[in-house]
Amino acid sequence: MATLKIRKYPEPVLRKRAAEVKALSDADRKLIDDMIETMKTSDGVGLAANQVGVLKRIITYNPSTDGWRADALINPCIVKRRGSETKEEGCLSLPGINGSVRRSLSVVVEGIDIKGKPVCYEATGLLARVFQHEIDHLDGILFIDRLNPLKRMMAKRNLKKESK
Repeated sequence: MATLKIRKYPEPVLRKRAAEVKALSDADRKLIDDMIETMKTSDGVGLAANQVGVLKRIITYNPSTDGWRADALINPCIVKRRGSETKEEGCLSLPGINGSVRRSLSVVVEGIDIKGKPVCYEATGLLARVFQHEIDHLDGILFIDRLNPLKRMMAKRNLKKESK
């Protein structure tokens, strides 16, 4: 496994919609392994393929709060949402930036697992937030896009300072 370069704001790949995976290949499985390794070494709880420069609808995530049990989801799609809550979020592609984001409290997500089998997960709490955050990435949406306009402007200003 290799650690991949995490793309940072404002790299254009972060604003592009990722393409659906038609058939899971060995190269995709290697990408997933590398994404999990990258997520782990970066202390992340989720990672989307476009964050490592690959425009494929693949996410990795660690749903565990008491250890490391990472998994992946291919072509994830939220099919149901319930409730809402506002909590602090950060992102490996926007280092040093945090903000309060309103997300659904629970979601039902469909996709394909690493064996190529259809799966459906009902997620609440942190896992629901991670799924929503990473699926946003696949659509070219960053969490700062969900901040109120003033906080978004401040976050972008801070990101510009960091990149200099």
